[in-house]
Amino acid sequence: MVELYPQYLKIKPAIDKAIENVLASTRYIGGAEVSKFKEALENYLSVKHVIPCANGTDALQIALMALDLKRGDEVIVPAFTYVATAEVIGLLGLKPIMVDVDADTFNVTAEIIEQAITPETKAIVPVHLFGQSADMENIAAVAQKHNIPIVEDNAQATGTDYKYSNGQIKKTGTIGDIGTTSFFPSKNLGCFGDGGAIFTSQDHLAEKMKMIANHGQSKRYYHDRLGVNSRLDAIQAAVLNIKLQHLDQYNAARQAVAAKYDEAFKDIAALQIPARQSNSTHIFHQYTLKVKNGKRDELKDHLQARNIPSMIYYPVPLHHQKAYAHYFDQKKSLPVTEQICQEVVSLPIHTEMKEEVQTYIIEHVTNFFSE
Repeated sequence: MVELYPQYLKIKPAIDKAIENVLASTRYIGGAEVSKFKEALENYLSVKHVIPCANGTDALQIALMALDLKRGDEVIVPAFTYVATAEVIGLLGLKPIMVDVDADTFNVTAEIIEQAITPETKAIVPVHLFGQSADMENIAAVAQKHNIPIVEDNAQATGTDYKYSNGQIKKTGTIGDIGTTSFFPSKNLGCFGDGGAIFTSQDHLAEKMKMIANHGQSKRYYHDRLGVNSRLDAIQAAVLNIKLQHLDQYNAARQAVAAKYDEAFKDIAALQIPARQSNSTHIFHQYTLKVKNGKRDELKDHLQARNIPSMIYYPVPLHHQKAYAHYFDQKKSLPVTEQICQEVVSLPIHTEMKEEVQTYIIEHVTNFFSE
């Protein structure tokens, strides 16, 4: 699905030197590379504060902890997303309110969110799925109307631009009260292990999250609140410092691959190519098709037989997962999410996709629907 080694080879001298510098410094936790990355990402995102941490799941947990929510408080989250989004809600004793998504963009909408708000709703976690922004202007308006904070799950969309109706453009993850991301190796901005970060332009939230990520302390051995131990190590920061310089190029390369897929598949009646929103760029963390003739699994088997990888993100919606089913009234349904889970399939997409490889993939997808 993703070839990371060719990407590494293109920047190998800079990466190797950066890692060697960390090894020579023996500053493996914190230090200059982490500070440098923090400042570089703040500049890239045009956000006041970036708090690096150990992974994207920790980023979500720390963000929610900073809101000082109480046990049983409700947090609205889409049911069509990776489990980490709801996992941290449950771990903190909060109640994930899993809602449906838009059939075309796969993202939660302001209308869906507003219908789910109750007096117990204390946070909203929109997910910018597969690399495209949720409709944040309208979601933010709903949140402001009800005085509910927003934590953006930006793990799949670092570098995505969102355009407001007045023409203003902001990076996803910087629109709500707090944004979070992951630097898992396969992400558009990925390190060589685990890593994550939290963003905010609100000073009081930044101070809280810095403390929480560092055992709840602002001064060593003085712990003012419950915290966790979540740090981005210096080697990962060194890698990210190099790769951040190439992020826009990486995203453009993914967009070029997606455009070729689109052109090849747009006239196949049984396929729906990824939707595009006029108010968001799409950086294609995943290239996800909908197979509308009920033969999604057959297509996957067809591709596997020809050594073409594909993935189903996500085969089981959150509200049907055993660990989360008790949070949801099983007499009800989320029809769009449940239908999407039966239709979606993602094809390989990455920054170093060779033309002949993509041509081979396109040929065999096309052949499947012409047989």
